[in-house]
Amino acid sequence: MSGNTIGTVFKVTTFGESHGQALGAVIDGCPAGIPISIEKIQAALDKRRPGAHGDKLNVAVTSRSEPDTVEILSGVFDGISEGTPIALLIRNTSQRSKDYGNLATTFRPGHADFTYYEKYGTRDYRGGGRSSGRETAARVAAGAIAQMILDAVGVKITAYTERAAGISCKTIQLDHIEQNPMRAADNEAAKAMTAKIEELRKNGDSTGGIIACQITGVPAGLGEPVFDKLDAELAKAMLSVGAVKGIEFGSGFAVADMTGSSNNDSMRSSDGTAQFVTNNAGGILGGISNGNEIYFRLAIKPVPSIFKPQQTIQVDQSDDANHFAETDLTIQGRHDICLCPRIVPVIEAMAAIVLADMYLRQRCAKI
Repeated sequence: MSGNTIGTVFKVTTFGESHGQALGAVIDGCPAGIPISIEKIQAALDKRRPGAHGDKLNVAVTSRSEPDTVEILSGVFDGISEGTPIALLIRNTSQRSKDYGNLATTFRPGHADFTYYEKYGTRDYRGGGRSSGRETAARVAAGAIAQMILDAVGVKITAYTERAAGISCKTIQLDHIEQNPMRAADNEAAKAMTAKIEELRKNGDSTGGIIACQITGVPAGLGEPVFDKLDAELAKAMLSVGAVKGIEFGSGFAVADMTGSSNNDSMRSSDGTAQFVTNNAGGILGGISNGNEIYFRLAIKPVPSIFKPQQTIQVDQSDDANHFAETDLTIQGRHDICLCPRIVPVIEAMAAIVLADMYLRQRCAKI
């Protein structure tokens, strides 16, 4: 399997499966001299973990509970990066592979089961193996280190649930994000989201949503034309997250109905520095950051592992021709109902990985 590495200077390779011994990441290209806090890595992983929010059960997420304790195996000495590869390990401790026994020859609708089987002729059916959302734990750990590079230049990344279960935030208040189990930027909207998700859980169904991301402190000039544009690299990183099905920057698809005079972000000068009156471009022009806030939104699909009976196919074991037979499937195991709250830290991590890489690439672009 190729395609497990992202980045050009700051490179991240993830490894491991949902029900294997462990997951992890190897980071190559992290400069020496960066303060590395294992506590910050663990805090990022704790945001991604399922389970309770405060003293209440989070109805949106799976009951699978993993401590996700991170181990730094190399590349850090006395809390400082050495400039050598940093290896991070997260051990799996709560696998229940027996829950997936009925999937050995049967494909879950909406999952990568069928496509993995067609590509490789084999697959790890226990939780989806490499296609499982659990793989993102390694990304979050690596993203925490990327953020430590960005902290030095004042880059702040904030993602939040804007919409879930058909309910949108009416206001955007960033201080609300960690005050509710949906990681929504509106506590009142989060209550309505949670109530709807509880209803869907009782009915054995799931739901999707929209995640928004705001990035401040990015200097103008990051991004590599022509094929490595900043928005192209961010889009690739976001779409590499299994549940993400769409992305738009700034005004996004709304620009299709705008005029040039309304879409163009007028520029002014304040104390000799460039300022933009609006931000329809989402902080990126020509694939290069313009110094404005970078803003994008992501469409998150409903969780495919639902508890309703579904029509699907299975490998027909009565012949050797790799034919398929129709069957019905009822999924077992522990699954999220809405991925939005757990994807928020994953989106922040992937944005940090891309921006750290672009920042280090920019240091090579001019003197």
